[in-house]
Amino acid sequence: MSSFKSWRRAPENFLSAQTLEDIQRAGFDAQRRELVAKAFLAATASAAMVLGKSAWGASVAQEVLPAGARTTVGEDDPHILQLPPHTTHLGNPVAMRGYGLPSQYEGATLRRESPGLTKVRESSVAFTPLQNLFGIITPSGLHFERHHSGWSDIDPKHHRLMVHGLVKKPKVYTLDDLMRLPSVSRIHFLECGANTSMEWASPAVPTVQYTHGMLSCSEFTGVPLSVLLDDCGADLSQAQAVLAEGADGSSLTRSIPMDHALDDVLVAWGMNGEMLRPENGYPLRLVVPGVQGVSWVKWLRRLKLGDQKFATRDESIHYIDALPNGLYRQYSGIQECKSVITTPSGGQRLIEHGFYNITGLAWSGRGKIKRVDVSVDGGRNWQTAALQEPVLSKCLTRFNLPWRWNGERCILQSRAIDETGYVQPTYAALRAVRGSQSVYHNNAIQSWRLDATGEVLNVQVD
Repeated sequence: MSSFKSWRRAPENFLSAQTLEDIQRAGFDAQRRELVAKAFLAATASAAMVLGKSAWGASVAQEVLPAGARTTVGEDDPHILQLPPHTTHLGNPVAMRGYGLPSQYEGATLRRESPGLTKVRESSVAFTPLQNLFGIITPSGLHFERHHSGWSDIDPKHHRLMVHGLVKKPKVYTLDDLMRLPSVSRIHFLECGANTSMEWASPAVPTVQYTHGMLSCSEFTGVPLSVLLDDCGADLSQAQAVLAEGADGSSLTRSIPMDHALDDVLVAWGMNGEMLRPENGYPLRLVVPGVQGVSWVKWLRRLKLGDQKFATRDESIHYIDALPNGLYRQYSGIQECKSVITTPSGGQRLIEHGFYNITGLAWSGRGKIKRVDVSVDGGRNWQTAALQEPVLSKCLTRFNLPWRWNGERCILQSRAIDETGYVQPTYAALRAVRGSQSVYHNNAIQSWRLDATGEVLNVQVD
């Protein structure tokens, strides 16, 4: 059984200042998409054998092994015959670090910023390295970021949550007040509505971190919003929506329909067994399972019940879907069924012919994943992959398919089906309804082309 190569680091700062300025001013047109793709590939090739500096100061090799290379382990292997230094003396003491860190040799596994998407970093995106992760839980330190005006580390002693509007008893809660209420913990995926946005017209970036990395999955702990609404005496005969407002500089506001608010929405303070990280909304955020990330309002400070949707800036003129007839679709928050192969995926290389495990992630904002099919011939034939437990509602599901590569060029795809019967569409099917000028809710089937050299590239198949 052969192994897979170490992950190639995504090159940074590969676009010129003029190109960035053009993208910021006029967006991605066909010419600029091609320019970005060529620049990215050139930077990837030039960086293939360099040493990168880890986040903790150690040098980390970012090599790409040549086809056919392997490490031989035998009776004369010095790593077996000679004791390494760490086996001959005491190691570090307990609690040397009050908060544990990853190994210095894993320093290349990082969130990475998207170049050129926004004018300022305070209103930008940092992508999760999906290609490096296992299982379904995203480590808190690798959870993707999307901010509208930057993040702050808020003192929880001074933070308040106000609930008002169509309620009998308007209330203001402290964090301590909320943490005394009945709480639950649930695992859910969180996906930005603009995930895979650069791929609408044609392939624009080569790695899964940049195509699908506005996606993470965590265990969230908090009080159900329905408990707070009951505590305040919500007028359910009139209330149609809840306005959620954040305490960031943009005062981001979103309408949450009452059917969601009374179902599985949480006011959360916990994430992956600890308090939320500041960039993920500490000390309070909204958790709206299955709905695009912008509705998961961070640094939550206010909830107002109203008799209609509030038509805020970020739901009336932003986060809307362009249609081919020139109209726009509003309030399309549900993240439809979607999947992606994370290994093998773009920017990676298979080091030799033989056995590999095709693995990836599938998710649906409407419930559980029922099945994932995998194709190695561009969609002509499909095999059913094994779903790895647990399979939870509105949560990432890991799938696996054992496969033997014979060295020929092939195109890898995954197609997810959720419990409602919805089937992840091809690009041709999606564009027939949505066109190719949209930004949000691209859930088309992702294709990776594996060349005879072992290189994996981002391509599109209609």
